[in-house]
Amino acid sequence: MRNFALALTALAFASSASAQQTPTSPSPNVILQPPAAPPTAPISAEQQRTVERLQRAALESDLAWQIVEDLVVEVGPRLAGSEAEARARDWAVAMLREQRFTNVRIEPFTIPYWDALREEASIIAPSRQSMVVAALGGSPSTPAGGLEADVVRFSDLAALEAATEAQLRGRIVFIDERMLRTQDGSGYGAAVAKRSRCAPLAQARGAVACLVRSVGTDPHRFAHQGGSSRQAAGVSLPAAAISPADADLLALTLERGPARVRLVIEADIRDNAPSGNVIAEIRGRERPEEIVLIAAHLDSWDLGQGAIDDGAGVAIITAAARLVRDLPRRPRRTIRILLAGAEENGVHGGDEYGRVHAGENHIVAAESDFGAGRVYRFRSRFAEPALPYARAFQRALAPLGILPGDNAANGGADTGALRQQGVPVVDLSQDGSDYFDYHHTADDTLDKIDPEALRQNVAAWATFIYLAAENDWTFRAT
Repeated sequence: MRNFALALTALAFASSASAQQTPTSPSPNVILQPPAAPPTAPISAEQQRTVERLQRAALESDLAWQIVEDLVVEVGPRLAGSEAEARARDWAVAMLREQRFTNVRIEPFTIPYWDALREEASIIAPSRQSMVVAALGGSPSTPAGGLEADVVRFSDLAALEAATEAQLRGRIVFIDERMLRTQDGSGYGAAVAKRSRCAPLAQARGAVACLVRSVGTDPHRFAHQGGSSRQAAGVSLPAAAISPADADLLALTLERGPARVRLVIEADIRDNAPSGNVIAEIRGRERPEEIVLIAAHLDSWDLGQGAIDDGAGVAIITAAARLVRDLPRRPRRTIRILLAGAEENGVHGGDEYGRVHAGENHIVAAESDFGAGRVYRFRSRFAEPALPYARAFQRALAPLGILPGDNAANGGADTGALRQQGVPVVDLSQDGSDYFDYHHTADDTLDKIDPEALRQNVAAWATFIYLAAENDWTFRAT
């Protein structure tokens, strides 16, 4: 009897153990293999030594700092279509020749011109308090002497879209939408829409002006500029951004009851103002017709110095290209520098470049236009068969602390026309956690650039430029 009971116990144990093993459980003698790594294009030993040389040189060089400092001191803010932007083009030609690039030239074009000569705003009831304000690009002037009206607040653009004419007629619209702080700047796309959409929506419902909370992430008393060069056809509503601190004040005032604001804008609006792109090259030793395009924009808004937007980008790509130019032999492909004009008021320079150079063989394009924060990620927009090349770039950039990204790169505003034509693009994504604290404000100044981060940018760009121009890699579908 005891033996029978022991047998039953043993059988129950075995059955339990067997039940815990699923039908898909591997045999204990089978060794599982990890999934195969996706293929990565090889980099030759000689190219690897050159990459390491470029990165060491970049991390020890202050050339980028010297370039951006010179631009800030010698030219300063560079409003599109202004005399200052013309001086910036002349400065750029001299600088690029000094850096020993070839085929340095200006490709001129004209743009619609807009400049705010006077911009003032103040709460006049229930108390009198001035506000820090920046007229939005394209805003017309207010009537002589300014305008005064009661304010109606909307928490975001969607709330304004749902508003009725009775709510807006004769009033100043105030959109109090905040921008989300993100490392990659993705909060900007959602927040910036109110700058261009407020005026047409408000005017159609009888409003007399638009105020928006500045599109930025800081709490400070700086207004953020921005806007296209002209309002949409048929729209003629004065529009301005107020500083985050003053947006807070106006919102608090409206919580207690009605508020009345006085707004004064005087704008200089003209057609056919001169602008232009500045171009320079390192001619390819074997395939000069194949172009690796690197871009930044030369113009800026005029409240600040235009140091981080986009003096830093001008300096980064120029210093990186100079390192490649100083190698014992030039790369196989041509490297072309595009310092685009009139980006801030409508991406005119990038669009003009895309129109004029549409028939040329651009292998890949990229722009540096997000300040001077460290590059933390490399993204591509390549055809599927070319993804091993993207992984080769990512591997070469890893020693600089740069992570692999996805295959949905944007490339930058001034490469947008080329991207639409099918040219592959990449993003050397910078840490923009604090970029929109300074973007388009009086606080866009040289001291906001970290020299160490600037050197890391140059190292990353030199790595990308060299590998793209030296190899026969093709990044688009064939």
